[in-house]
Amino acid sequence: MKQYAVIVAGGSGTRMGGGIPKQFRSLSGKPMLWWTMKAFHNENRDTNIILVLPEEFIQLWNDFFNTLPEEDRIPHQTTAGGDSRTESVKKGLTLIKEEDSIVAIHDGARPLVKPELIKKGWKIAGEKRAALPVIPVSDSLREINEKGESKATDRERFRAVQTPQVFHTALLKRAYEETQGSVFTDDASVVEAIGMKVTLFDGDPSNLKITTPADMAVAKILMGENA
Repeated sequence: MKQYAVIVAGGSGTRMGGGIPKQFRSLSGKPMLWWTMKAFHNENRDTNIILVLPEEFIQLWNDFFNTLPEEDRIPHQTTAGGDSRTESVKKGLTLIKEEDSIVAIHDGARPLVKPELIKKGWKIAGEKRAALPVIPVSDSLREINEKGESKATDRERFRAVQTPQVFHTALLKRAYEETQGSVFTDDASVVEAIGMKVTLFDGDPSNLKITTPADMAVAKILMGENA
């Protein structure tokens, strides 16, 4: 089956400060989004990459891409995102015509994803139809009730969710069609909403989502960048 990677980069990145979305911030000399795209390209050059961007920044991305050396111009398609992550993912899915395929939905702000994790997601989704990378929660947790009261809870019962989340394309498209009008924070929740099972697999703690300047500093260290 063909493989598609829908990389969602529709956020404004307000927590990063400044006037440019985080996915366009420089990381080791190139925008964060380029590194995210490169991870999928390195894992399998035949993967079809779809970038979902804020409409007002598509030209900015094109301008950057056209300045790259030929060997760094990773083939991809681009489409404008929607008002929510849910709408952005759906717009990316409309570019996939082969429903008998596998699609990975990935956050544009996770540029440190490793090829091994991507490969594992493809394999499990190919067998189980829906695959979700998770990692253990390291912080202590407290549960807050409707009165604002809190109590300690067992963190071993919880996992933090990552991307790429990988699915048979026809299944994910059907899930979004059957949940029209609802908003979800991730794609596994959409699939579960129509009664389908999602298979968990071990994620990677270094596959962090860059949201704040502190996250960017950590990412630069992990990439070996001194600046």
